[in-house]
This record gives sequence, structure tokens and C-alpha cells, in this order.
Amino acid sequence: MNVKKSVFFFCLLLVALVARAQILEPVTFKSEWKQVSDEKVEIVFTGTIDPGWHVYSTDLGDGGPISATFNVDKIQGAEPVGKLKPVGKEVSGFDPMFEMQVRYFEKTAQFVQELKLTGGAYAVEGYLEYGACNDENCLPPTQVPFSFQGEGAGAPAQSLAEAGTKFGDEAANVPASAVFGQPDYWKPVIDQLNSFGETVAQRDLSWLYVFGMGFVGGLLALFTPCVWPIIPMTVSFFLKRTKDKKKGIRDACTYGVSIIVIYVALGLIITALFGANALNALSTNAIFNIFFCLLLVVFAASFFGAFEITLPSKWSNAVDSKAEQTTGLISIFLMAFTLSLVSFSCTGPIIGFLLVEVSTTGSIVGPAIGMFGFALALALPFTLFALFPSWLKSMPKSGGWMNVIKVVLGFIELAFALKFLSVADLAYGWHILDRETFLAIWIVLFALLGFYLLGKIKFPHDDEETKVSVPRFFLALASLAFAVYMVPGLWGAPLKAVSAFAPPLQTQDFNLYADEVHAKYMDYDAGMAYARQQGKPVMLDFTGYGCVNCRKMELAVWTDPKVSDLINNDYVLITLYVDEKTPLPEPIKVMENGKERTLRTVGDKWSYLQRVKFGANAQPFYVLIDNEGNPLNKSYSYDEDIAKYVDFLETGLDNYKKK
Repeated sequence: MNVKKSVFFFCLLLVALVARAQILEPVTFKSEWKQVSDEKVEIVFTGTIDPGWHVYSTDLGDGGPISATFNVDKIQGAEPVGKLKPVGKEVSGFDPMFEMQVRYFEKTAQFVQELKLTGGAYAVEGYLEYGACNDENCLPPTQVPFSFQGEGAGAPAQSLAEAGTKFGDEAANVPASAVFGQPDYWKPVIDQLNSFGETVAQRDLSWLYVFGMGFVGGLLALFTPCVWPIIPMTVSFFLKRTKDKKKGIRDACTYGVSIIVIYVALGLIITALFGANALNALSTNAIFNIFFCLLLVVFAASFFGAFEITLPSKWSNAVDSKAEQTTGLISIFLMAFTLSLVSFSCTGPIIGFLLVEVSTTGSIVGPAIGMFGFALALALPFTLFALFPSWLKSMPKSGGWMNVIKVVLGFIELAFALKFLSVADLAYGWHILDRETFLAIWIVLFALLGFYLLGKIKFPHDDEETKVSVPRFFLALASLAFAVYMVPGLWGAPLKAVSAFAPPLQTQDFNLYADEVHAKYMDYDAGMAYARQQGKPVMLDFTGYGCVNCRKMELAVWTDPKVSDLINNDYVLITLYVDEKTPLPEPIKVMENGKERTLRTVGDKWSYLQRVKFGANAQPFYVLIDNEGNPLNKSYSYDEDIAKYVDFLETGLDNYKKK
């Protein structure tokens, strides 16, 4: 009975959490008045940041994320000295989406503003404003209000709330509708919105992606000349090593497990050497990206046959000798280690590419997960062939097809090298690899790969007599088709399939693509009045000037003909920028969740609308409502699945017609 009760209360807790899941509060700040001397004081802001989020530092410049700023509403008996200072460990790197250097804090952040006391009683009221983002969402400009007052030098400061006084009028504890004058438009609809179900948002598949990438790399490594011929020899050795077939199978399985342990250990070593922050910084650091580019070019040249990357032969000889002198599990583990060393000339470039790509995702466990996928694919054949020895007879024989796999991998690594060079090019402003240049090189690379697979191009280690097989022909067809697909990108086509690799569309010099969606209104009340007059439903787009994923959605999803047709013709699109800095005619004080807030800008107003009406505060955030302000479907966040977005729009339209 107690267990049932516990489960029941746990379910209630989950329901409560889901109901509030859209309000994100990943950062918590506190303010402190610190007396340094009789005349000098500091206001210290200390923030705690949830994992995966970061708070931007000060003075980042225009066109980028929201910088931390110190703002004073009213001040007497004191004056600010200098600017707000960031304190602690900043992470610095180039952000390719903003095309600028950015600085931010992870885990903890601290900002300090120095003040000079001018004598007598003092009172200071204002707020710290900051911006915070993770890989998927950004918060609107967030304010940390403060108010302190005291008497004379060295007197302890009191918050104005503790002292029982406030500057200006008392904050009005009134609903949003009363503040902004439109009760139907502004009334909260959080419960109605939640009744439609969970927000449509992209699921975090990063770990699965990393594992899958490693597994594919391991499969490719299997079919290289350094690994494939070893499989039958190794399996036969274990089966003939003892008359007990079960023991032979057990030894082969142990051999496979040893391979997994060796490569996972390599991934863990990479993580230990760099750490989480360093891995995240690699993704935007220009010098590291140049190094990675050169590294992949070297790997590609190795696969093309220019040279072989090998480890010193004495290493593998020493390990092999040690394996012969020992018995049991240690002997099998050393044999697996010998395989790792002997096959390095083929697996090394694949492992290197995998670790480079995984490390720059910023995931602390990425290298280990990637290596686990790689090792699992590499170890499976040894175990499976030991369990089913008859399969050995059906194994394809070694031949020129394995060299073809190496060359194909060389082309792929050369293509990915450009991705890292692109980041460095953006960082230094060289403009040698703008979008059309990048695409032109990729078109040539994949066209050459197609011609190679058709046998029109030969490398020194290729077999002259090799015929073009049916699988090879279809691979050539796919490569040539991909090259043709990219050609319209030279004139500005979005090319959604390569948007994650190519430079931003803004770097395109010549752009004929103009199929964009523009908002009819950028004011909520005016847009709602127009929708009511026209008898149309409304699509609200809560966005921000510094919201990277908002731009991705606009480029990858809104430009789809069906999506743009639905938005332009069937809805009234109202775009609301939550970081719009235009001041309101007068600051508005409201009570929200028991706390006093002051709305000073147009962006504050739209952010407040998003929170109190829809119970959300992250962007991008799309919600469909009728012209009375009631929701028509569940909300939509960042997910570039066009089919989902079309369904989101059509479902809202159907529900509006039913009303």
C-alpha cells in the first residue's frame, strides 16, 4: 500500500513539473553590498548556472549576444566608478553564427560594480541585465533588481525592502490585462496550452549521434587492408588453440571485449587531458580548427596513398612478444593491443577524424561514447565468426575493393577539413572561404569522388583491372548527384542538407534566393486587432535579435514553400523581439510570482507577455492563437523537421475553422 501511495505522489509530482516545464530558470543571481573603505563600495552579483547553459560577459559589441550591463534607475549619495567588471574564469572563443568573438561564464558567474560614496545618506536602486543561452535556446534579457540604502561612512546597507521604503509608486499587483488594456488578448492561457500536449521540440540525440558516428567508423575500419585479412586468422587461432570449442569461443569473446576496453580507454584519456570546458572551447577556437584542418588533410593524403601513418614496429613486436610469454586473460588482452598497433595505419586516420569531430561537439563523454561505438563495430566480427565458424567461408576475399574504401574515406576527410578551415576563416576575417567558395570546392571534391568510383581516376595503389561493380556504380551515382545538388547553392539556395557544414548564408556575395517570410506586425495589440478585423488566426513568433536557432528556423523551415504559404496566407504573423531595446513611454511595475518586476523596454513587455500568458521564456517559441487570444495547438520550439512544422500549422488552422 505504501508503495502505491509513493507511486501516486510521484506521478503527481511529475505532472506538476511538466506543467511548469516551459519556464526555464537555469541561472540564479544574488546581489551583495560590499563595503571596501569609507568611500568605496562594491555591488557584487554572483550567479549559479545550470549545466549546459552559459551567461555572456560584458562589452561584447553590437550584433551579438546580450552583454551583461549595470543599470541605475535612481541613485543618491553615491556615484558609479567605471564599468561593470566580470570576475572569474571566462571562456573565450569565436562563434561562427554570430561571426564574432564572444566571452561567457559556465557554472558560476560574477560581476562587480564599484561605487563611490559622496557623503551622507545614500540609496541606490537599479538592475543587472544579462543574457543566457544553451545549444538550443536563449533566454530574453533577464534583470536582477537591487536596492540598497544606508547612512554615512561604514554604515551597513539595507535593501529598500528591508527598510520598508521604495522609490516611486508602489508596484501594482494587477493582471497583465489591466496593465496593457486588452483583457482578451493578454489573459493567461497556460492551462489551455498545456491541454494540447507537450511542446514540439527537437530531442537531444547528441549521444546517439556520437555513438552512431563511431559505429560507422568502426565498420569502415573493418573493411580496410589492415583489419579485414586479420579476422579469419585470429578467429581460427582461437578455435584451434584448444580442443574445447566453448573455451575457444570464450577467448574470442574476451578478445572482442579487450578491443572495446582499449578504445574506450583512449576516449577517456582524451576527456581527461582536455576536460569539458576545453572540449567545448575547441569548437570555436581558430587555432585549434586550423590544426584540425591540417590534420585531416594529412590523413586524407595517407588514404590516397601518398604515405602510410604507422607506429614504430618495435612497439607492436614488443607487445606481441609479451603476449606469447603470458597466458590467460592478459595474453588475450595483449593480442588485442597488438591488433590496435598493427592496424593503426588504416584505423589511425579514422580514429583521428572521429576524435576531432566528437571533441569539438563539447560533450565531456563524447570521446568515450564515440570510441565505444567504434570498438563495438570492430570487435563484433571476431565474436560472431567465433560463434558461427561456417560464416568464415562466405567472407569476401581481400582485394582492390579495400583500397577503394580507403580512397573514399580520403575524399570525405578532405571535405570535412574545409569545415574546420571555415571556422578559422570566419575568426580572422580572411574571406578566402566564403559560402560560394566552400560549396565550389565541395562540388569539385564529390564530383571527383564520383569519377573515381566510376574508374575514371586512378591512384598509385589501385588495381588497373578492377571493374566497376553495381554497388560501386550506385555510390558513384550518389556522389555525383550530391555534387549537382549543391550547384544552386552558388546562387544562394539554402541547401538544408549542408547547412551545418557550410559558412553562413550572410557570407554569400551573390544571392538570388529571396523566398523569405516577413511578419505582418511587430506589435502584439496592433496585430491582434488586425487579425480580428480580418477574421484570421494568429501565429506568434517570440524571437530575439541574438537568437541563433531562431535564424536557423527562419532559413531552414520558413523558406519551405508549403510553410511560407501557410504563414503568409492563412495566418497573421506577429513577430515579437524579446530583446528589443526601445524604451517604453513609461516604466511599468508589475508583480509576478510574488516578485516585483519593472518593464522598461518593448522587449521586456513581449517577454512578460510570453511568461504570463503562455508560461514560457525561451526562444524560439511559436504559438498559434485565435483572434481572441486562445491557443489552437501546442506550442513549437526549435525543431527543423518541416513535416512537423506543417502539421503544427495545419492542426492549428483546422482547430480555428472548427471554432
